[in-house]
Amino acid sequence: MQKRKTIMIDLDGVLNMYDGKYDENKLPEVRLGAREFVQKLNKDYDLVLFTTRNNLVAMKWLIKNKMDMYFKDVTSIKIPAYIYLDDRTKRKSNEPSRTWLGE
Repeated sequence: MQKRKTIMIDLDGVLNMYDGKYDENKLPEVRLGAREFVQKLNKDYDLVLFTTRNNLVAMKWLIKNKMDMYFKDVTSIKIPAYIYLDDRTKRKSNEPSRTWLGE
């Protein structure tokens, strides 16, 4: 059996509606389509949530938004991965107006 590749997904600004106003105890609302997106990715990849937030706060957010079952781990360390999904990276697309969620 071939080992599944890992995708690291940033929490703030990727899975939630983070707007730069940081509150260490409160996470923004889930981004429209995020749950369905990670559910599809999880079929072929191991998913790891990347966040500099408290891991317990992040896990509670995943549970609240019914996404905890799709993630193998939550970490603040960028481990080697096949792909990193992060809101602070340069977008590579033929259609700059489209994001990974098709918005």
